[in-house]
Amino acid sequence: MQNGIRVGVVDKYPMFRDGIILALNSQPDIQVVDQGATAWDAIRIVKESMPDVIVLDADILDNSMETVEAILRQNLRIGIVMLADTATEESVYAALRRGARGYLLRETNRSELVQMARVLHQGQSFISPSLAAKLLTDKGPAHGASKTANGLPHLTPREQQILTILVQGRSNKEIGNSLYLSEKTIKHHLTNILQKLRVRNRVEAALKFSNGYQQPAMPS
Repeated sequence: MQNGIRVGVVDKYPMFRDGIILALNSQPDIQVVDQGATAWDAIRIVKESMPDVIVLDADILDNSMETVEAILRQNLRIGIVMLADTATEESVYAALRRGARGYLLRETNRSELVQMARVLHQGQSFISPSLAAKLLTDKGPAHGASKTANGLPHLTPREQQILTILVQGRSNKEIGNSLYLSEKTIKHHLTNILQKLRVRNRVEAALKFSNGYQQPAMPS
């Protein structure tokens, strides 16, 4: 496991925490190196066990991002993913602005959890498809139409198509496979999408999509 993904898990519910650990440890390339239940545990884990990714229970933060900031002071490259019962666009953006790179709902499934660890380990950001879908549903079609009318930066049909799949939480490779394009081509398109939407990463792009675009029909 020398080159595997090292993960720390911090959740106040022992049974739920055990489930996360079991799911992650079932993968040959992932190892949970430490666990805890409090914000103080999170800071200790980052200092002592040096994980690549840390899953952080949003409930233990008490509406403060001080723990996130303390973690990043110790390791700027660590991938922090927030785990929450519910989420709003505001809470997701607040976490991202403070340095988190992922956001999951507790209802997430095993495959999303594993994908999250791998994506964050690659230095990318991840938002669970279930959360992206929830944010999109909460906005409703009328809200999306009004934002589009206000003129979000124009995307080509291919860029809109890629963004539609990205919102589902797919990796670059998965997007490429579904569109019969190379991973390099997908990266090129994503660079253009981020520039046009004026966002820093794919998570913010997905949220801006849910805030301003109605999903285009997939071409036959």
